[in-house]
Amino acid sequence: MNTESTKNTLISDNTTAFSEVIKIIEKARENAFRAVNHELISMYWEIGQFISKKVAAENWGKSIVKEFSQFIQSHFIGIKGFSPQNIWRMRQFYDTYAGNVRLSPLVREITWTNNVIIMMAAKTDEEREFFLLLTAKNKYSKRELERQVTSSLYERTMISNEKNQLFIKRNEGLSALRDSYVLEFLDIPERHKEKELRKAIIANLRDFILEFGKDFSFVGEEYRVQVGNSDFIIDLLFYNRELSCLVAIELKIDQFKPEHLGQLEFYLEALDRDVKKENENPSVGLILCTKKDDEVVEYALSRSMSPALIAVYQTHLPQKALLTNKLRELRELAEAEGLTDD
Repeated sequence: MNTESTKNTLISDNTTAFSEVIKIIEKARENAFRAVNHELISMYWEIGQFISKKVAAENWGKSIVKEFSQFIQSHFIGIKGFSPQNIWRMRQFYDTYAGNVRLSPLVREITWTNNVIIMMAAKTDEEREFFLLLTAKNKYSKRELERQVTSSLYERTMISNEKNQLFIKRNEGLSALRDSYVLEFLDIPERHKEKELRKAIIANLRDFILEFGKDFSFVGEEYRVQVGNSDFIIDLLFYNRELSCLVAIELKIDQFKPEHLGQLEFYLEALDRDVKKENENPSVGLILCTKKDDEVVEYALSRSMSPALIAVYQTHLPQKALLTNKLRELRELAEAEGLTDD
């Protein structure tokens, strides 16, 4: 073996060991960032508390806060984050979460920028908790969080939970799926073919996974399963890391029909028998269509033992007010029928 070949072999043999060190460095950097961020948020909290008390006790207003801002910046040359506007946000931040033992610890798990986005957008503690937990879990960037807020993810998720609670209770794997999806990033014409939809999803896979959830990993497009002497094609196949299961997605550019469910159930059976690994949970499925009649869906799913849901997709951002009203209607109906957990 020549010298160059020996050198390459040694590098190859040591790659695994080197990778372990990379993991140590990355973990240390992440821990350091979390510690710094925790202290930064705590500092903003304490300043917000200080301003809040001064406003209440001494009627501090815009002029005094502006003077306060200049005072801080004159003592710490080049310091950022202490504009009058941001100082007022610190006060609002404290007032929003003070005394809330459930939410106040969560704000220290995400960045100040993301805290401001949630604070400005969320109207209730329930919505704030939803986005705080989701942002911390998925480590959303500013752009990613803004997209989830703009697409009314909270309302869509709550509506989905209300409409599908009985089916989700049957199979925990369905909790990873929702009743509707927003695919505004696809940039496809309103009238399109299934192939165009599928190709657009693959071309925008990063945004598609953001919409579905970062626990989803892409497995394949037009995934082939063989049963007997015949080949069958699943439009999209994903894997959900948190649930440890395969997720089959069938695309339909028309209204949901009961026969669509039979096709999906067949695919799930094939996946569980021939593709699923022993340590994985049963596969779940989703039919993604343009329209659905909720009563038809309820009839179709009621006798189905397969873990599957039916969802609609739209290629434009939804109107938040319409979703808010829909969520209120569903909750009022659930209360009237005694379906709430309380």
